[in-house]
Amino acid sequence: MEPLVRIADLKVHFGAGRHRVVKAVDGVSLDIFPGETVGLVGESGCGKTTLGRAALRLVEPTAGTVWFRDVNVCKLGGSDLRKIRRHMQMIFQDPYAALDPRMTVGQIISEPIETFRLTATWQETRDRVRELMRTVGLSQRFINRYPHEFSGGQQQRIGIARALAASPDFIVADEPISALDVSIQAQILNLLEKLQRERHLAYLFISHDLRAIRHTSHRVAVMYLGRVVELAEARQVYQRPLMPYTKALISAVPVPDPVVEARRQRIVLEGDVPSPINPPSGCPFHTRCPYAVPRCSEVTPALVEILPRHYAACIRISAEEPDIERVAPGDTPGSRS
Repeated sequence: MEPLVRIADLKVHFGAGRHRVVKAVDGVSLDIFPGETVGLVGESGCGKTTLGRAALRLVEPTAGTVWFRDVNVCKLGGSDLRKIRRHMQMIFQDPYAALDPRMTVGQIISEPIETFRLTATWQETRDRVRELMRTVGLSQRFINRYPHEFSGGQQQRIGIARALAASPDFIVADEPISALDVSIQAQILNLLEKLQRERHLAYLFISHDLRAIRHTSHRVAVMYLGRVVELAEARQVYQRPLMPYTKALISAVPVPDPVVEARRQRIVLEGDVPSPINPPSGCPFHTRCPYAVPRCSEVTPALVEILPRHYAACIRISAEEPDIERVAPGDTPGSRS
């Protein structure tokens, strides 16, 4: 099967004054297949949202390419870019900020339909809006209400309906549940899964919530300082993470069983995330890695297949000995350059 979206060596750098550059995304390659959810996880500031926006050309890439089917999105402009955006939509993190407070729900949802001329008459548009409201679980009685009259969960449903209005194939969901109450989060996740089954949608699901990523994703990509450092099927990532960074993230997720939680070993990383303005040489994680050796500061590791369909960016991990705890002769755990 050919990927629906292919991100190849994508870079997004921002100027920070005095000839300094923020390397928000620094060489990410990622394939997303039809009907698949790829979860993108990492600490705040690692570049997740920038990657998602760059994939839709909401942020201009500095280098690299984004392919949608056989179209290079990075080379499109004007009407051609506008046409391709019908097939690539986004659900934003803050639903209230993403909705125009001066527009009614009906106007918000109908805007993409009218923009891409998907209906012939006003009545067809109105019927399509009502159908989308039913699809996302909103009463048609609300069609003339304004965003401020809705709860956070209802606002996010409006945002989802707007994203679906253009009948897209690919949706970037940027922290779609982080601004919602816990009681509403499961409803939104279940809705997204239902829509994916019915419409064969592909998602790039961005979140710092590993529980949500585990529940929704087929594959998981772990980002650190603008790079993908681990990529595998969700079950593999959670059952046998390879990167120390991934292990630390997973260990921070609380377990509802107090007995199991009390026995778990929490991995606490030392130090802070380096600045993307002045990232460390070599492996970007070596300044916090408990298994770093001097060579880690000299070699920038590529994302390579360590186990079947399980990729990691680390010079210390090999297919023969994928557990990084197995220290090579002469190396000392915790040593740094």
